[in-house]
Amino acid sequence: MWYVSTRGMAPRVDFEGALFSGYASDGGLFMPEELPQLGRETLRKWSTLSYPGLVKELCALFIGPELLARDDLHDLIDRAFSRFRHQEVVHLSRLRNGLDMLELWHGATYAFKDLSLCCTAQFLQYFLEKRERHVTVVVGTSGDTGSAAIESVQGAKNVDIIVLLPKGHCSRIQELQMTTVLKENVHVFEVEGNSDELDEPIKAVFADVDFVKEHSLMSLNSINWSRVLVQMAHHFFAYFRCVPSMDTDPLPPVEVVVPTGAAGNLAAGCIAQKMGLPIHLVATVNHNDIIHRTIQQGDFSLSKAVKPTLASAMDIQVPYNMERIFWLLSGSDSQVTRALMEHFERTQTLSLPRELHSKLSGAMTSESVSDEAITQAMARCWEENQYLLCPHSAVAVSYHYQQMDRQQPSSTPRCCLAPASAAKFPEAVLAARLTPEAPADLLALEHKETRCTPMRRGDDWTLMLRGTIEDLSQQWRGRALNSSE
Repeated sequence: MWYVSTRGMAPRVDFEGALFSGYASDGGLFMPEELPQLGRETLRKWSTLSYPGLVKELCALFIGPELLARDDLHDLIDRAFSRFRHQEVVHLSRLRNGLDMLELWHGATYAFKDLSLCCTAQFLQYFLEKRERHVTVVVGTSGDTGSAAIESVQGAKNVDIIVLLPKGHCSRIQELQMTTVLKENVHVFEVEGNSDELDEPIKAVFADVDFVKEHSLMSLNSINWSRVLVQMAHHFFAYFRCVPSMDTDPLPPVEVVVPTGAAGNLAAGCIAQKMGLPIHLVATVNHNDIIHRTIQQGDFSLSKAVKPTLASAMDIQVPYNMERIFWLLSGSDSQVTRALMEHFERTQTLSLPRELHSKLSGAMTSESVSDEAITQAMARCWEENQYLLCPHSAVAVSYHYQQMDRQQPSSTPRCCLAPASAAKFPEAVLAARLTPEAPADLLALEHKETRCTPMRRGDDWTLMLRGTIEDLSQQWRGRALNSSE
């Protein structure tokens, strides 16, 4: 299986190349050159698999056995999921009034990113040990990515991780999950800016191809293909758990409601659709509504500013995985994708060509949800089910309640993705006038020692980032030299 850049100007790479690259050298994102097509019989076979079983099947399709033998692949995935709190790893909760919640948050940091990052970290360490290499991972986070990435690689001898978090834009628990990890290979920066602003120095560093190569840099944001690959399993699992029957021809559809910020889960769903999974996608966003505007009107343009909301991990203006969706829906046309994205980067506005917009609105629908609607959904779900939603899950559930209240009957089952546990967002739970519930391990964070480096307004963030990377490379070379003597 080969991977190509959405912008068509970078050499094609295998899975290992895509895993270690993050952005392609032309600024694009890696996608499979060809998508396997899954027939009805394959889907029927897969329908009885566990969530880890589905991840194994999907990864086997996209990672060649010459790179990673099937037995080794299975061992890595079993190891990745060994510390999840729920025996199923991912669990479907069936609530009142047709509300099905796919709980993606049973990992160590109580967020869906544990699922893809724990697998990605296993793949990384497998190839690093095999090649006797070291990498420095650079991650920008709007909340959950940073803590899940740190959790997945903390203490790893071949990996250093640098995380930039937006000061005051994460929940207290999210911040503490990052700043209380004191392992030598973990380096956290607290940036005086929002998550879009902190992406700028990261993008600037990755744009210097020679620097990236010299210091073996990579990213674990959802620009990384490995994460999108694992996230495809959410959609297959949702489908198989919610479809009424696998015996009809054609197979009946299931609606999957995806609360989204950077559009990684959305891109994963779009790829699953293209492979033959009969799902209808609904992209649900908070007040930062660029994805909603793009789907509804073809308007992929920045707003004046990011508006802070209760669903803070989705407070994103530049959903970079939309580039993957544009490429996919334009028939893998890298020339069109490159022209669109370069125009967007230059002007921060983009009106989608009519044909592409038509394909996008045919592949998915969307809704934008206010803070008021988020707290209403949280309160109603508690009242009807004694079930606490995190504010991001509430964005999806708000759409479900809207459809119910409009009394639009539908025979299509609906599944809402639940990206995080309410325990991570006590502030939002209180805003919904509910009582937060916190597991002991999250409460204990308040009493732990913290460590992070400030990046202040007026500092040269790119220079600071480059300096840290250079220092880490020097330390690694020193250690490698000492161990070889």
